[in-house]
Amino acid sequence: MGRAATTSEGLNWLTLSVIVLFHVGALAALFLFSWQRLVVMAVLYVLAINVGIGMCYHRLLTHRGYHVPKWLEYVMSICATTSLEGGPIFWVSTHRVHHQLSDQEGDPHTPREGGWWAHAGWILFGAALHAQTAVLARYSPDLSRDRFHVWLSKYHWLPITVCGLLLFAGGWLWGGLVNGIAMVLWGVLLRVTLGLHATWLVNSATHLWGSRRFETRDGSRNNWWVALLTGGEGWHNNHHAHPVSARHGLAWYEIDPNFWGIWLLAKIGLARKIQVAKFDKENPKPAGA
Repeated sequence: MGRAATTSEGLNWLTLSVIVLFHVGALAALFLFSWQRLVVMAVLYVLAINVGIGMCYHRLLTHRGYHVPKWLEYVMSICATTSLEGGPIFWVSTHRVHHQLSDQEGDPHTPREGGWWAHAGWILFGAALHAQTAVLARYSPDLSRDRFHVWLSKYHWLPITVCGLLLFAGGWLWGGLVNGIAMVLWGVLLRVTLGLHATWLVNSATHLWGSRRFETRDGSRNNWWVALLTGGEGWHNNHHAHPVSARHGLAWYEIDPNFWGIWLLAKIGLARKIQVAKFDKENPKPAGA
């Protein structure tokens, strides 16, 4: 279901209102800067975007590029929900549809429907594929059979709410009411806003700009600056060529912090069956170069 299948009547006003609220709060946070708040935001950003979205939702749950104990999978999934990108069944199903129909009819967020549509427009329309929970569930039968993932998908708003309450209470306790509010602005609203745009850039920018090492059937590209923002998710052409690989940065110069996290888990005995694509040194140039 592409953009042509949606109309202004399908605009999800709740989603739009929440996104606008978070952007306004993110701007307000900039007027209440402190190093302490910046550190809190950075730590929570890594937990939500790198550990949660990149390492868990994407490389673990969607593609099963490696395995971890169930308790750790659940903890990482909770971290992912604090990104405000939905529960595991929605996120995984949407991404599996994207790979199955990448840049074709039915891709939920292809730039062929427009750069803005790929970046954020697709998420704002209730008539778009992302809102059809029952339809999407068939793309993730493995998660739909897991009671915890079903519960977390239903109450995905709960962890971020608890996070906000803890930040407010802790900030107020250690610095007064203004500090409590500022902690929420930095630790939730600004962090989530930056994380959303970073993730959305993988949908838009990495299908528009960058190099192509592999001749895939879609427009995926390797984009170094998106990789910097997302912990390695910007090596998107590598990923589409080898979707099961837990490592996206295939060359030595393609930094991939999310894979480093998986490597660290393996070193302490918490990750196994790690799938890694090999870089073809005989053909190091991007396709068409």
